[in-house]
Amino acid sequence: MDSIHIFLNIVFPIVSFFLFIYVLPVLAVYRVLRYCIGSVFPENLAGKVVLITGASAGIGEQLAYEYAKHGARLALVARRVELLSVVAGRAKELGSPEVIMIKADVSKIDDCKRFVEETVRTFGVLDCLINNAAVGVIGLFEDQESITDLTSVMDVNFWGSVNATHFALPHLRKSKGRIVVISSCGVWFNTPQISVYNASKAAQQSFFETLRIEVAPDIGVTIVTPGLIDTHLATDKFISKANLETTPLLSAEECAKSIVNSVRRGEEYLTEPQWMRSVFLWVVMLREFMSMVRRFFNADKGKTRLPDPKHD
Repeated sequence: MDSIHIFLNIVFPIVSFFLFIYVLPVLAVYRVLRYCIGSVFPENLAGKVVLITGASAGIGEQLAYEYAKHGARLALVARRVELLSVVAGRAKELGSPEVIMIKADVSKIDDCKRFVEETVRTFGVLDCLINNAAVGVIGLFEDQESITDLTSVMDVNFWGSVNATHFALPHLRKSKGRIVVISSCGVWFNTPQISVYNASKAAQQSFFETLRIEVAPDIGVTIVTPGLIDTHLATDKFISKANLETTPLLSAEECAKSIVNSVRRGEEYLTEPQWMRSVFLWVVMLREFMSMVRRFFNADKGKTRLPDPKHD
C-alpha cells in the first residue's frame, strides 16, 4: 500500500499541473459563456414563491425587497414580528403580490417544519429557500467562560439551515427550485475572534456542497460567501475586535442585488464584494504568509456577545 501512495504522490502533482494548464482556460470560457447566457435569459421571478429566514433585518430584509421588485411572492421568517411587519409592508409596496409573515426560531426543528408547511399551505408551492438566519459570538476562544454558550451559534447557523432544508426538499423537487445559502468568507478567510462562527459556516457550506451533488439536477444550490457587509452584525465593536477597521463595508442593499442577479443566472457560487475573490487566491496560494498577517493584527481582546439581527 505504501508503494501505491508513493506512486500517487508523484503522479498526482504532475497530472494536476497539466490539468491546470489545459482545463482552467476551458473552464474560464465556460464560465463566461454561462454568465452571458444567464444574463441574457435570466430566470423570471414573477409569481415565484420565495421563503427567506432572518428576513427582518440585514441581508434578509434587502433580499425581500429585491425579490419583491421582481414580483415574487414571499414568506418572511423571523423572531421579531414587529420588525418583520415593516419589511412585509415595504415588500408589498415594491411589487410583491402576496407576502406572509411567520414568527419562528430556526434553531427549533418544530419551527422549521412549521414555517415550511405554512408556506406551502398558503401558496401551494415553494420555489426557493433562502437560508439567511445567523448569529455570532466574538472573542478569543480561550476566554469563553462556557462552551455551552456557543452551541446556539451552531444551532442557528448550521442546524437551522439544515433542518429548514430537510423539510423544504420535497417541495423544491416538485418545483425544480433552488436553495440559496448565505454563508461567509469566514469559511476560508478565518478571521480571529469569531472561531465558532467561522466553524459553523464551514460546516454549513460543506453540507450544502455535498447536498448539491445529491439533489442535482432537480434542485439548484447557490452558495453566497459575503465579506464585510454593512448590517447590524458589523458593529463598531465587532470591526474593532476583529481588526477590520481598514476593510470597506459593502451595503446590504448592493449585496442583495448581486445575490438575486446571481440566482437568476443560475450560478452556483457568489462572493461579494468581488475583490474578495482575489483574497481567496491569496489564502490558498500564500497560506503561511496570510496566517502570519492575521496573527500579527490579532489583538488580545475580550469576549462580547454580538447582536443577531439576521436570526430574528
